[in-house]
Amino acid sequence: MLLAAIGGLGLFLFGMELMSDGLKKVAGKKLKKVLENLTRRPLVAVLVGAGVTAAIQSSSAVTVMVVGFVNAGMLTLKQALCVVFGANIGTTMTAWIVSTTGVLDIAAYALPAIGIGFLMQVACKTLRNKSLGTLILGFGLVFIGIEFLKDAFSPIKESEQTVQALIWLGHNPLLACLAGALFTMLVQSSSASLATLQVLVATGAFGSDWYVAFTSALPFILGDNIGTTITAQIAALRSNRNSKRVAWGHTMFNVFGVCYVLPLVWLGIYPKIIMWLMPGQLGQATIMAYMAFSHSLFNILNTIVFLPMVDLLRKVTLRIVPVTPMEAEEKPVVLETHLLETPELALDQARREIFRMAKRALKALTAATEALAESDPAKINRTRRIEDTVDDSQAEITSYLVALSKRQLNETVSVELPVLLHTVNDLERIGDHAVNIAEIAERKIEQKLPFSDQAVADSEEMIRETDTMFRAVIAAIENNDMQAAHAALESENKLNRMQVDLRRSHVQRMTDGACSAAAGLVFIDLVDNLEKIGDHLTNIAQSIIGGLRWEGLDSGSLSGEYEGLDLEG
Repeated sequence: MLLAAIGGLGLFLFGMELMSDGLKKVAGKKLKKVLENLTRRPLVAVLVGAGVTAAIQSSSAVTVMVVGFVNAGMLTLKQALCVVFGANIGTTMTAWIVSTTGVLDIAAYALPAIGIGFLMQVACKTLRNKSLGTLILGFGLVFIGIEFLKDAFSPIKESEQTVQALIWLGHNPLLACLAGALFTMLVQSSSASLATLQVLVATGAFGSDWYVAFTSALPFILGDNIGTTITAQIAALRSNRNSKRVAWGHTMFNVFGVCYVLPLVWLGIYPKIIMWLMPGQLGQATIMAYMAFSHSLFNILNTIVFLPMVDLLRKVTLRIVPVTPMEAEEKPVVLETHLLETPELALDQARREIFRMAKRALKALTAATEALAESDPAKINRTRRIEDTVDDSQAEITSYLVALSKRQLNETVSVELPVLLHTVNDLERIGDHAVNIAEIAERKIEQKLPFSDQAVADSEEMIRETDTMFRAVIAAIENNDMQAAHAALESENKLNRMQVDLRRSHVQRMTDGACSAAAGLVFIDLVDNLEKIGDHLTNIAQSIIGGLRWEGLDSGSLSGEYEGLDLEG
């Protein structure tokens, strides 16, 4: 029985994952657009969260998308919490799907669905049709998994002791709630734990008195709502602080909801409300539907209670996970669209954001080189996080400048604008090279590749020169400092000479056996990336020296990757 239950649960979880993946690939971009555009009002955000989660059958996936929008500044924390409220409602759709097995013989269509889905994955050529095949395959596996669970649990009703133990546990709501939470934490899926409970009840594990079985199962369902919050908490442990705030909001939403509904279950009021709202015959064929309804009712009722208090919940999450100085520094780009009607002011605002973007790119480079020097995996992850903010800056500033280019501009603005676009692209490419250096550090750590003393000294010298050049360029951007821009060009000449000399000397060390070939390749990759960063910084310095005009630039010095650049892209 245990082996069959484990196998059935595994098939159910695997099928749910395939269904979720298939739907996200078929309609992922559209769903993201819906989330971005329709979450400005709290009630609409709840409805969107419920609808999208019901569609893709994954509240975790919706939460991840929402956190991404919060990080990009597209959604506020308040809006994100409203979407999470809705996601709690939407995730109950799984229980309704499972309940259909008590009324319809959907399992009869499961095997054909698996066959059709697999054939579509293999035979179809387009990604959309392959993803649709994944969705159908997942659907079939979900119901095959439920059948395995039914077969596994059917002998339980023959054990009077087991039935009485489950009924006793169900009539001790605190213990039952705790058991439901622990099981959900164990399987890391509220859908799977609730489906298991539905099948247990329907197969007679809680006895043949269906009203007693139903009331005994209710505390387990409430515990399931608490247990599911652990998944978000675990995911947030390695995520940013906004993720932690959303996770804590999710936890408080469910825990406080259980706190006021559990006494109603204990007093017998909650089951009577359900029977009143869903009149009908409670029996083996319908009990799973009643459980699904109770699960949905809890989350709908909880949303009605919390929605007017969403501002308070947001403030509490900010108290639990306060804003750090670094987070304040890396806040999303804010470019005022109303200033587009005054192009000179809009361009000045864009310059300030480009200055902030440059400082972020320098932080990414510093974190990457420190990760290499100190063999520190934490700084590798920090580099990637900072580079994400650099990418966000590029997207926001580029969109803003393109919007500005469509206005009626005077000559000064019209000639500066394309140069600023190139500056933004140069800074984004510097962020990419910083990540490359972080990956070099990762390779060096994982493969335990030591640098020779001379290689360490050489790399430190080139890193220092790159840092000096970067700071000079930032000073030039901030104050339009020509002297700093010329100093940056002098550093570029040094970096070019260093690249040639260090490559030659390091190849000689490899030939002499002073360092391994693998460590040598890592060193050369580092040198090349630093030199390329110097090239991009040179582009920026020359644009400042040229007065942000193309005719003031030495076109031969611009990086070749910009030839034919589509400014709209």
